[in-house]
Amino acid sequence: MADKIRVAIAGLGNCASALIQGVYYYKDAKDDEFVPGLMHVRFGDYHVRDIEFVAAFEADSRKIGLDLSEAIFAGNNAVPKFAEVPRLGVKVLPGPILDGVAPHMTEAFSPYDPNEIEPVNVADVLRETEADVLINFLPVGSYNATRAYARAALDSKTAFLNAIPEFIASDPEWAKKFEDAGVPIAGDDVKSQLGATILHRTLVQLMLDRGIRPKKTYQLNIGGNTDFLNMTVEERLKFKRISKTEAVTSLVGEEIPTRIGPSDYVPFLGDRKIAYIYLEGEKFGGFPVIIEAKLQVTDSPNSAGVVIDVVRALKIALDRGIAGPLISVSAYAFKHPPKQVPDYIAKQWVEEFIAGKRER
Repeated sequence: MADKIRVAIAGLGNCASALIQGVYYYKDAKDDEFVPGLMHVRFGDYHVRDIEFVAAFEADSRKIGLDLSEAIFAGNNAVPKFAEVPRLGVKVLPGPILDGVAPHMTEAFSPYDPNEIEPVNVADVLRETEADVLINFLPVGSYNATRAYARAALDSKTAFLNAIPEFIASDPEWAKKFEDAGVPIAGDDVKSQLGATILHRTLVQLMLDRGIRPKKTYQLNIGGNTDFLNMTVEERLKFKRISKTEAVTSLVGEEIPTRIGPSDYVPFLGDRKIAYIYLEGEKFGGFPVIIEAKLQVTDSPNSAGVVIDVVRALKIALDRGIAGPLISVSAYAFKHPPKQVPDYIAKQWVEEFIAGKRER
């Protein structure tokens, strides 16, 4: 029997809600069947139900002190309820705020008052709960807060999953810190299961595979959850735009006119996301070919299955004594990994990693 994977979460927004619900939604999934929604029912020795939540950190005063099973439906969380989550016995703790709450998000996130509540020592909590993996689900633009949680993971020897567009796993200095500490890390900026980035990359790769030269492209995304509200301020988007843009243009091999990233917040969409993709290429005889696509998804659950895979990859790395960035699963599951490769190669690398044929 495989051990449980003890998971801590920083930031209990919609993505955390979808992840936690998903673990219970798929707890009885059968290994030998195709299960819609999962890329791997069993990842190495680990089934989805082997994930156990042991700690949670938040800045939202409406979630602090609640049981984790209640907190994922509190505040402005908009992801639909799709699974029954039992009481988990995990009390949500106040984490460091730093730049995790932008000024324009104060009303939406209702942060606690540091004069009244003292944030916990995250590293101490990770040690006390014997967490295997810490997931960073903080809002986009949380530069300092992300690094505070990354340091806590290093100090406590906890594997780190960086789901947001702050460059930690893909930053050579931070990568070396994790390698030197003997701690695995995966990141940065998680791809959705079938989101705008993976669709956009597939269309670009299709052109290249068919001898067509991509000439210009854009991807415009709108949504109605707090992620999109947070990203209405451009300064929060610096690394997000880089991450999403490089995920697509890294396949092309040359600079082309490109515009990719969140473009508007539409409150009535809730957790629904709509992406518009335009891709123009040059085909035989110099004639143009144009692809226009529209993708509509429920946003937060779209990344949960990917995160479930990465959590299990990090536990395998812990079991095998592997430290530093996991190159294979990062290329497979993140927009800005340490090494960019076409998705079919990344998928092959992950299967080889599971089988023990690739170190990382």
